[in-house]
Amino acid sequence: MAVWPDEEGDPDGDGSPWIGPGGAEVAEALGLDLFAALERDGASGKAGEIVVVPVFAEGRGAASVDGEVDVTKVLLTGLGDGSEAAYRKAGAALARAARGVERLASAVTATAGDAATRAFVEGAVLATYALGDFRGTPAPAAKRPLGTLVLAGAGADADTVAAAATVARAGWTARDLAQTPSNVKDPQWLAEQARRLGAEHGLDVRVRDEKALADEGFGGILAVGMGSERPPRLIAMRYEPPKAGKDIPHVVLVGKGITYDTGGLSLKPREGMVPMKTDMTGGAVVMGVLSAVRELGVEVRVTGLVAAAENMLGAAAQRPSDVIRQYDGTTVEVLNTDAEGRLVLADAIGYAVAELEPTVIVDVATLTGAATTALGRGHGALFSPSDELAAALRSAGEAAGERLWRMPLVDDYRFGLDSSIADVSNIDTARLGGGSIMAALFLQRFVGDVPWAHLDIAGPARADSDKLELTKGGTGFGVRALLYWLEAGAPVS
Repeated sequence: MAVWPDEEGDPDGDGSPWIGPGGAEVAEALGLDLFAALERDGASGKAGEIVVVPVFAEGRGAASVDGEVDVTKVLLTGLGDGSEAAYRKAGAALARAARGVERLASAVTATAGDAATRAFVEGAVLATYALGDFRGTPAPAAKRPLGTLVLAGAGADADTVAAAATVARAGWTARDLAQTPSNVKDPQWLAEQARRLGAEHGLDVRVRDEKALADEGFGGILAVGMGSERPPRLIAMRYEPPKAGKDIPHVVLVGKGITYDTGGLSLKPREGMVPMKTDMTGGAVVMGVLSAVRELGVEVRVTGLVAAAENMLGAAAQRPSDVIRQYDGTTVEVLNTDAEGRLVLADAIGYAVAELEPTVIVDVATLTGAATTALGRGHGALFSPSDELAAALRSAGEAAGERLWRMPLVDDYRFGLDSSIADVSNIDTARLGGGSIMAALFLQRFVGDVPWAHLDIAGPARADSDKLELTKGGTGFGVRALLYWLEAGAPVS
């Protein structure tokens, strides 16, 4: 049942929360005093607040409704200000409170509009995510995710619910890829997952192996992967809408796919390596997005590029002070092998500009710890020289529940990437600070005149604990924002 804070215009006006549609009927059928339960728990009706009301029948652990349905508990769910964000939070909280439940009927969306219903369903489905493939024994029944959610009342139409489920499943896909341990996951494994997704969702998939990468001049991807026995790959996934034509925009999404990152010879400390199985989250986001575009009826062409490599410190690993040549011919002095993500992205971006005729490029990566320092784990850092593109992505992120904060591309900092022996260095040699800005400035060299945005998701790509619709580990941050943007036609201006 939905619970709303008592505000001006609410039915009783007595300063206490009120219960939404279906509450009176459920209370009468089960013989419950739901308002007493709210008062007992000091409920305020804020978004995501849950009040659990156990249901007992004489001699049994559940009460029967119409002799057919056994009810074990009623969950009262706060809806706060009734915004889409509040519905998303309520859906996530409800799903978490219903762990171990096989079937849950909800009247929360009975009077909600399409946007609110979509947010509620997305929150609920995302919060049920659980990765159990690597457990020796199954999770206890009480901790298993909610089985089936039934939306009671009028609510939104089936297409809205289906779209929400599709977006949430895309988030699951990205989380699955990011959460897979790196003894299982390598560039070739990631390529195999792309092929599987392509077969399931009607996408063309091409994978370049290490020989093709060398033949075609992808020097950045090759350099990063040199230290690993498991060679790099460049994965391309292409979606053509049913009514494709030459005048239809072509969006290229580029994802960082570092399947494990030791830092290379610029070795990370032990603590810094522990979460590095998720350093390919940008690539996972791109693959998750591509898995959903056909089902959502996206009307623009979309190509996803995942630059996949394992950054290890084997005998052939690149060294600090090496000079490499990127796909577009730019030479880079590699002064820190732990600034590897920008090297693989630069190759993929350069290839997109040269060969794919993109209307717009958006890259997404767990690129810098500096972005986390600046914005914490609640926002992704957004860089773009285009006010219009930045505004469109921020708006999509806000609607999708993935917050982006625009960061500056500071022209006065560009000299910090100067190299005395190459076209550019891969880190700030002038010690200007602003590490996420310097990384974005490096990438901007490769986009030419194509409208471009860079999403540094190093902070929100990982969660330290379950919270709202997020689960501990890789979050798949960016999937929803990019899908909302693509559904809107991928506006650039």
